[in-house]
Amino acid sequence: MLHKEFESPETLRDTIKCFWYTCNDFGDQNAGFEVVPDGYAEITFHFGGNLSNISPNGDLQLLASPIMVGLLNHPLIFHVKGKLEVIGIRCYPWTVFDLLGLPSGNGGVQQFEHPLAKLHPVLAQLMAAGKPEEAINILKDYFLNADKETTADNTLFKAGTAMTKAKGSIAVSEVAEAAHATVRTLERKFKQAAGHTVKDVAGLMRFEQVRNRLWADPKVNLAALSHELGYTDQAHLSREFKRYSGTTPAAFARKAKERHKNFNSEIVAFVQS
Repeated sequence: MLHKEFESPETLRDTIKCFWYTCNDFGDQNAGFEVVPDGYAEITFHFGGNLSNISPNGDLQLLASPIMVGLLNHPLIFHVKGKLEVIGIRCYPWTVFDLLGLPSGNGGVQQFEHPLAKLHPVLAQLMAAGKPEEAINILKDYFLNADKETTADNTLFKAGTAMTKAKGSIAVSEVAEAAHATVRTLERKFKQAAGHTVKDVAGLMRFEQVRNRLWADPKVNLAALSHELGYTDQAHLSREFKRYSGTTPAAFARKAKERHKNFNSEIVAFVQS
């Protein structure tokens, strides 16, 4: 598996965390892979692999490119066959819908109609030619031009900065203070922009820190980690971890140990098998 991340241009960093590229060959058999929740929304273009997921009626549904993977409260299982290449735009959840000019959603996988989707054929040609960086540069240019027409909400920017700096370990009242807004005003604006509450997003950001630490160091002391990240105690950390991941920290750590034996230890934003 190959995974690379590309820094967002300076003028986009308030809205887009980074751009990234992932390539993985799943072989001839239909394979499933898991996407674990984090504190970002991902706009992704995919090439090859016949990417699909489970529809509400239980059938496999083929996913057109691009898709948005919004905030999740549980892991998602995708299905793929053969070689899959993905280029993605990792956005802050309080900016992604304004960036696209779309009404806010509640997360999960979304297929959407947007002028951005018209870039897929050009991107596909570059991917077929083995030029993912050129494809990402086209996306950067698209959003640089779109950014000129987008005005960021200063309240949300300040709130997001405070949450990011604290890595989710911050009370809603402290976020409101940093944003120079009342809690009521902040929550209203956040819900309108992200489709989720401040507490929802902060919880995912904090879970992401635990997940990353366990993946990098499966032997990390959970009691110490719970204290460091502001959980009430280790039991609180374990409950929240299982809520978002569907498994316990101990089981996740065992999985991480096994993966370290065979693969690069880096957690991939979109394809997390």
